[in-house]
Amino acid sequence: MYKIQTNVSGTRSINISEGHLQTIRKYALFNNLMDSNGIVDESVLDKLKLNIRSILEAETGTNKDLLDLCLDVVYNNNMKAFGLNQLVQLFIKWDKENNLGDNQEQ
Repeated sequence: MYKIQTNVSGTRSINISEGHLQTIRKYALFNNLMDSNGIVDESVLDKLKLNIRSILEAETGTNKDLLDLCLDVVYNNNMKAFGLNQLVQLFIKWDKENNLGDNQEQ
C-alpha cells in the first residue's frame, strides 16, 4: 500500500494499492494524458475522468478493477491536480521497479 499527498500542505492524502497501479498499467491510463509541457492541472484530471468513462461505456462487461480505481482514487474528494501529479510520479517509479523485476526473471 502506498500513500500519496493530494495537497501542497500535506493535510490530505489517498491510499494507493498495488491493484490500483496494475489497473493504471492494464488500461494505459497515463499514456498521452499530459501535453508535451508535462504540467498536470485540473484539465488533465478531467481528461483522465473522461477517458475512464469512455472505457467503462465501451466495454460491455463489468470492470471491477477500473471501478475500484475510480471510487478509491480518481473520483475521491481529495483528488486534485496536485494529487494526480503525485500519482503519476508514484506510477512511474512503481512501473520502473516492476519492469526491472520482470526483466531480471527472464
